[in-house]
Amino acid sequence: TGANLREADLREADLTGAYLTRANLTEADLREADLAGADLREADLREADLTGANLTRANLTGADLAGADLTGADLTRAYLTRAYLTGANLTGADLRGANLREADLTGADLREADLREADLTGANLTRANLTRANLTGANLREADLREADLTGADLTGADLTGAIGYE
Repeated sequence: TGANLREADLREADLTGAYLTRANLTEADLREADLAGADLREADLREADLTGANLTRANLTGADLAGADLTGADLTRAYLTRAYLTGANLTGADLRGANLREADLTGADLREADLREADLTGANLTRANLTRANLTGANLREADLREADLTGADLTGADLTGAIGYE
């Protein structure tokens, strides 16, 4: 808890189920790391490189991932409630069934991300790039979609009740 791993090189590390609550992982290199089921609540992952990382079922509630690179990361069923993902790169990330309730994704790059059945209730997606994202069955109730790019996005069965900026 609260460990300082700032700028640590943890490429391909096996951190399955690790308890890293409130850890400082700012600018850490976690490319291809296995963080499945890890507890990263309120962790500081600003500018961290999580390219291709396995974060399935990881708990990132309240974590700060501003500017983090999560290109191609597996976040299936991850908990990202109230997570701060401003400017994060989630291109091609797998977020199927992820809990992103009230997450801040302002300016995030979610091109071609898989968000099937994801819960984005109350999420801030202002200026987010959702080009060709799969949002089939996603819950976008009361989400802020102002200036979001939804070009080619699949919204089949998505719940957009009360969403702001969606027309």
